[in-house]
Amino acid sequence: MYTMDYFSTRGASECISSAAAILKGLASDGGLFVPASFPQMTLTEIEALVPLSYEERAVRILRLFLTDYTEAELRGCVERAYGRTFDDVRRAPVRTVGELEVLELWHGPTSAFKDMALQLLPQLMSTARVKEGERDTILILVATSGDTGKAALEGFADTEGIRIMVFYPNGGVSPVQRLQMVTQTGANVSVVAVRGNFDDAQRGVKEIFGDAAMAEELAALRTKLSSANSINWGRLVPQIVYYFSAYADLLGERSIAAGDAVNFTVPTGNFGNILAGYYAKRMGLPVGKLVCASNANNVLTDFLQTGIYDRKRDFYQTMSPSMDILVSSNLERLLYHLTEDTAQVAAWMRELAEVGKYDASRLLPALRESFWAAFADDAATEEEIRAVYERTGYTLDTHTAVAYRAAEGYRRATGDTRPMVVLSTASPYKFGASVLHALGEDTAGLDEFAQMERLHARSGMEIPARLAALRAAAVLHEGICERDGMRAAVLSFARS
Repeated sequence: MYTMDYFSTRGASECISSAAAILKGLASDGGLFVPASFPQMTLTEIEALVPLSYEERAVRILRLFLTDYTEAELRGCVERAYGRTFDDVRRAPVRTVGELEVLELWHGPTSAFKDMALQLLPQLMSTARVKEGERDTILILVATSGDTGKAALEGFADTEGIRIMVFYPNGGVSPVQRLQMVTQTGANVSVVAVRGNFDDAQRGVKEIFGDAAMAEELAALRTKLSSANSINWGRLVPQIVYYFSAYADLLGERSIAAGDAVNFTVPTGNFGNILAGYYAKRMGLPVGKLVCASNANNVLTDFLQTGIYDRKRDFYQTMSPSMDILVSSNLERLLYHLTEDTAQVAAWMRELAEVGKYDASRLLPALRESFWAAFADDAATEEEIRAVYERTGYTLDTHTAVAYRAAEGYRRATGDTRPMVVLSTASPYKFGASVLHALGEDTAGLDEFAQMERLHARSGMEIPARLAALRAAAVLHEGICERDGMRAAVLSFARS
């Protein structure tokens, strides 16, 4: 059996195991860990996934990347992650909605796709901590635009030897997303609002990771930092699984034959969700185009169309807040895989930090080979929610609606009629007011829970039990800080 090693996109000399990469989160030079190669899945191996459960499929994929974990360890991690907290036995079911397929990734405990990775990451990290003989406390720092925060809190709450601190943009998440975070129980958790937008919170976390003096102060407290954002390899690798799982489900339904190419449309802000699809394609999954769907913060659309990344633009707070991002961290991994040039990637990342943009237009042919991009503003998103509901009876959340519209636009623009899977990233109940408004409902005077009841009456979809339970949950976290106060907040939590 081969061994998969990991190294930094920016060229640091360290070459480490998957367990060490998952524990560390970010490379010493600020880069992201990437695998040394893409393991391959043959068509025969892909067909063999058809009769398996989601958990069994996950082990088959994960063992190709996490070679220092035993198969028994992986099975245990996967069963603990998915076996008790998902409300659908298929974990990530595929449903036909109109002319497209919708991959529902929100049947986990927080009703968002982040559960697919963040129920598993704590299991992988706890196992890695034992494997690596780590005795210090691991402090997880998370910057969230909405869903990652709650999913990470839920996954890591009361995990031995690990603490977690989540920063979210004050006023920049939906009311339900905020309630999910600030009511989180657990002796090892902290939640703090940051005055600013998501990019401010994400930049603050990255600066803390790169702060040598901070590392020394934490070391004196027997504490080491790690991340649960998709910069952590342990967050990204579980997401590869559901691309293979969706393909296997289509095979099982005889919607496709083995080897038929399938397109995927992905609503994405930080580029991790769609990058997992690129990994699946490089591993041999028959993927046609990966359609990148953005909201009005369409920095990724512009990049994929021009090769120039420019974060110096207006920032919009939209009805799809988990995509309100101007600095897409995971794009760094794609840049490495397309160039295999760590010096060039490091230079582009310096340009982004110092001048706010970089020009990678020489990569356009390679980008266009795998990707297509489109965006939808709030008006178009509302229109899509209403149109799909009226045509099919299916209720999209505000992020999935962006993707569904992009998928339709791709088909019209290209004439490509291959099967299209739209990744559905959240329950519509997480964004009840926006969805109801799109459906023509007046929500004036309705709180989040009355909105859930109204949406239930319109959609017929069950209200997720954990969202309904927020009505009676106590607010436990009321902290707020400026961006330049994040460092002090982390140290205070580490000392507590």
